[in-house]
Amino acid sequence: VAEVDGTPPEYRVVRAAKITMESLRSEFSGQIREVRLLRYDEDANRLVARRQTRLGELVLDDAPLNDVRADERADVLLSVVRRRGIAAIAMGRSAIQLCERLAFLHAHDTQWPDVSQAALMADADGWLYPLLLEARSLADITDQRLFGALMERLTWTQRAALDQLAPTHIEVPSGSRIAIDYSQPHAPVLSVKLQEVFGWSATPHINNGRVPLTLHLLSPAQRPVQVTRDLAGFWRDGYFAVRKELRGRYPRHPWPDDPITAQASRRAKPRGT
Repeated sequence: VAEVDGTPPEYRVVRAAKITMESLRSEFSGQIREVRLLRYDEDANRLVARRQTRLGELVLDDAPLNDVRADERADVLLSVVRRRGIAAIAMGRSAIQLCERLAFLHAHDTQWPDVSQAALMADADGWLYPLLLEARSLADITDQRLFGALMERLTWTQRAALDQLAPTHIEVPSGSRIAIDYSQPHAPVLSVKLQEVFGWSATPHINNGRVPLTLHLLSPAQRPVQVTRDLAGFWRDGYFAVRKELRGRYPRHPWPDDPITAQASRRAKPRGT
């Protein structure tokens, strides 16, 4: 372009000369370079790899890059995680639950690994990078693989003790296995219907008996009627007020005089009984 008219950005070319690709490559061969371009398309959730031939910022050729090394992909994927945080990886239920259980144990004993977002990001090279070496996108990091990578942070002794100290579920007197909610590491919660814990005389504990569960005792409609860490105290001081309020509303459910010796129940009595 030899001459333009107007003001930016609305220039109008007045005089110009044609130039062929062959001429460009011949006249500027010393300035032409090949570029390997790797970037992550976050909208499409995939790695974009292109091989470009450039003269300055002018792209002379653009083609797919097929010989991307695993470490190159991993570096790009890790940069996305560092920029967006651990939320860039879609943790599934198994990995989330494991993190919550480990956070509970770490809160009571710092010998257990710290799995907070800050700690996981600080050690991403150690635990996450090996997964990224085998991935083509962040979507390839499945819940199962994340679970396995997080378990690798434990010693053999800790792995053997995990289920005993921080069980995923606990069996209640009715025979049901109820999941423990560890989302609050200092106060894990067991939400269970009141009729299912008849026969328990005291609050169950975990972590070798050191930590009581916070019991969310539910009505037959699954609504909390009491939150307590002192089940014995509830039977003594609170149960009869709850019984008085709810047994008229739920007459088909048992409301015994002595809940400690009563038979726990999952279901209501059949109609007509």
